[in-house]
Amino acid sequence: MAAKQEMIHDEVSEEILACVDRLARQRSAEKITVRDVLKELGITNRVFYNRFHNMDEVLNLLYQKMIHQVRESLTIPWQEGTDFLAHVKRIAAQTLIVSYTCKENLSRFVFDTDSVSDENYRWWVQEIKKLIALGQQHGQIREDLDGQMLSYAVWCFIRGFNADAMARNLSREEALTRFDYGFGIFLEGIRA
Repeated sequence: MAAKQEMIHDEVSEEILACVDRLARQRSAEKITVRDVLKELGITNRVFYNRFHNMDEVLNLLYQKMIHQVRESLTIPWQEGTDFLAHVKRIAAQTLIVSYTCKENLSRFVFDTDSVSDENYRWWVQEIKKLIALGQQHGQIREDLDGQMLSYAVWCFIRGFNADAMARNLSREEALTRFDYGFGIFLEGIRA
């Protein structure tokens, strides 16, 4: 049995990722082929396949980068003494902007991958739960609320809103305006 070949990761790998990202901005990600990348970069099959097994692997790496960018938007620290729920609303809006932009570029691939990713779901629910606990500790969010249940509701609201806005082809600005309104009402309902 042959040993598994180690894949190369170098500047060319990054050029391939950047090329696929660029192509995904121009057309649907699921329509990009290895041949498109070879033609665009002027490389051979061997150059591509020494770095990646297939196009799905490249798209998955781009998806992972997108997830990292979206998750970073949640790390904005709260300044104690300021309105906590206004802070949460800013975080959610920033997350919507980043995810909306990223998902515009990788559209169907991202939604297909995102819908089956238990790891992504668990990460978000856990982080939202931490944010709820922080708000409860500081008297900003009602104490009688179940953090686990509320974190799931927030996850569903944001994820569902994002998916619907994309499906309806709302502009980012219109989506943000509608999100700001709806999520603002939601947050007022949990204010202490």
